[in-house]
Amino acid sequence: MDPHPVLVFLGGLAVVLLGAELMLRSATRIAALLGISPIVIGLTVVSVGTSAPELAVGITAAAEGQGALAVGNIAGTNIVNILLILGLSALMRPLPIRLMSVRLDVPVMIASALALIAMASDGRLGPAEGALMLLSAALYTLALVHLARRENSAMQQEFTQEFGRAALRTGGWHPGAWLAVLLLAGIAITVLGAELLVAGAVRIAKAHGVSDAFIGLTIVAIGTSAPELVTTLLSTWKGDRDVAIGNLIGSSIYNILVILGLTLLASPDGVDVSRDLLLIDLPLAALVALAGLPVFRSGHQVSRTEGGLFVAAYGIYLISLLWLRT
Repeated sequence: MDPHPVLVFLGGLAVVLLGAELMLRSATRIAALLGISPIVIGLTVVSVGTSAPELAVGITAAAEGQGALAVGNIAGTNIVNILLILGLSALMRPLPIRLMSVRLDVPVMIASALALIAMASDGRLGPAEGALMLLSAALYTLALVHLARRENSAMQQEFTQEFGRAALRTGGWHPGAWLAVLLLAGIAITVLGAELLVAGAVRIAKAHGVSDAFIGLTIVAIGTSAPELVTTLLSTWKGDRDVAIGNLIGSSIYNILVILGLTLLASPDGVDVSRDLLLIDLPLAALVALAGLPVFRSGHQVSRTEGGLFVAAYGIYLISLLWLRT
């Protein structure tokens, strides 16, 4: 007797979160062990690490012919990142915006969202677009490394405190070898969980006559955003607010450029982009990114009021999805 699809989905979600947490911790500690700049660790390793569930879900969904779920998950996750998670964090404490975020990260986040719409305008995304996304990610990372050298020592110190000396206590093994084992285990666990997550989500969708894109935009998007949610809220609670906002902006960029890029490279036949995704969800994700620019520039912080408006906007978005798309 097959398990209930809801149980399969919840079990997959739990496994994905476990694997992502293990991978995130080990990858961050490897970076610290290698002496990589703390700011770069936060905006790259932490961001990509918390996006691991999206990568596993995207590749698994594409391999199973559920391309709309993969693209919908990216659009939905980026909307969740900015409106829900950033909004909740700002409600807890106003979030300061670093100058580098205004000059580089936010414009790249907006450009990535707009470029995705342009590339998907013919209703299909393929390996060529995936390669272009990965090249863009490499260029962005190089620019990030260059600008990070100008960051002041106070911002670098908070990552050192978060992931520094304590991260290197790994017992009798050589630290690098032990952390590499943990990293590989985290990747394997995340992929296994993603397979369960996608299988459960697709079965739920078919049982209720709901499209794969809708499931990707809602249940899977919120579920795979849990690492960002936990990381961001904990960072905000601890007062590491630069960690919080850097993680969210970085994740939104790498979700498109790296996560979707790798998903497309793993899909030789390409991925179809549904009309709803092209006309509604991808433009909405770009609009959310654009809306962040004036908010980030206003006083160089996200206030509690602005955070509340973001959360309210996400609530309206979710209600409209349930009303119009089910």
